[in-house]
Amino acid sequence: MPSTIMAASSHLFLLFAVVGLCVPTSLSCGSTRIVIVNNCNESVWPAVLGVAGHPTPMHGGFHLGAAEAASFEAPCGWSGRVWGRRGCCFDKAGRGSCETGDCDGLLRCRGAGGAPPATVVEMTLGTARSPLHYYDVSLVDGFNLPVSVVPVGVPRGGAAAACGAAACEVDLNACCPSRFEAKGRDGRVAGCKSACMALGTDKYCCRGEYGSPARCRATLFSILFKAVCPRASTFAYDEASSLHTCMASRYLITFCPPRR
Repeated sequence: MPSTIMAASSHLFLLFAVVGLCVPTSLSCGSTRIVIVNNCNESVWPAVLGVAGHPTPMHGGFHLGAAEAASFEAPCGWSGRVWGRRGCCFDKAGRGSCETGDCDGLLRCRGAGGAPPATVVEMTLGTARSPLHYYDVSLVDGFNLPVSVVPVGVPRGGAAAACGAAACEVDLNACCPSRFEAKGRDGRVAGCKSACMALGTDKYCCRGEYGSPARCRATLFSILFKAVCPRASTFAYDEASSLHTCMASRYLITFCPPRR
């Protein structure tokens, strides 16, 4: 699994744990339905990964044609990520490759992480003790597809006030700096690398002496991405402006969502 994804997620899960200490307890905790919709004009191969020992639904990956949808039930307390793969080609045995987001050349990722650049949805669902759900759209490992996460079936009052859409609804590939471009088989821009992936320095990767909230700050490139996608996380410690909380019964993840 890409190290930058793991680093960003560890910061996110720590924040979940700290915030959760202040949340009132609940008597029960059921599953949450995650609905994935492909609103793109091309096929998308969604990938799903349960992290930190959590199960991986849907065998980790599947195909969605244009205007198709699929869903799965995520158990109480589930933590994981969802991302879209594009430009994929698989044989009958489910082996092949994707231009972006590839997971070891498998249709069914079965626990394998995605190769950047990829736009990643991160989720941690609530438990009986801490019922709030946390979710964001991350550009920490770059961008390949516009995506949004919208809660559905939100209860009135309480945590509902914090609900909102996490999203990067604009095609960043169209404004990607040339040195950040990830080209597809036909030479078109299939993804936009993160500054960490493109430049590889501690400053842009939030590691070494920059591996803390005090030293890991927004850079020129994260500010550029934030200007285009203000509801997405653009660097490892960007949770304050991109992390959402809710207690919805369903979440709608849409690739190529309509602009709001």
